[in-house]
Amino acid sequence: MWYDEDTIYSQVKGMDICINDEDWLVVAVLRNVGIIVGRSNAVGLEGFNKVQFFKSCLRNTNIESRSYSVGGLAITPQILTFIVIWLLTPRGFNHAVLTEKDLMLMYCLMGRIQVNWVSVIKEHIIKIRKKIKYKIPYVVLISHFIEYFEIDTEGEVVEMVKAQNKISVATLSKIGLKKVNNDH
Repeated sequence: MWYDEDTIYSQVKGMDICINDEDWLVVAVLRNVGIIVGRSNAVGLEGFNKVQFFKSCLRNTNIESRSYSVGGLAITPQILTFIVIWLLTPRGFNHAVLTEKDLMLMYCLMGRIQVNWVSVIKEHIIKIRKKIKYKIPYVVLISHFIEYFEIDTEGEVVEMVKAQNKISVATLSKIGLKKVNNDH
């Protein structure tokens, strides 16, 4: 896999593919527009202060915290954290502490600021290639690109979702979600 600013190039089963802005729009219904969120890149987020934003997400805003720990977050930021860290930009390490990029994505999502998701996904795919601890989260998206580029998948191994791939009740409880009786 190689890339430039606008295109990801790869080879799948001997077939060269180039994923450009038009392909992102057709396959993923994503436009290459919005704020590019990245580490130390707050262009377009002039009002963003990671310390103040993190404090505003805490259950108890009077508590001083030296790290950006997920544990003290209010329920909505905890759910959003789960989505950002485990689904949108998953990593294979330290899910208990938020990075600057995690906070920036949360800030944009909570403030309804348009994020350039094409850029976020491309950056994450490039990290996957470089860093062993990063996970490939976009299996369905990649499958759609394979179909779009008409790559023959006959005879390929299909892996079914396993129990370890599912979100457990314990995980949901840890982030503060509880089953509520519909009668009340």
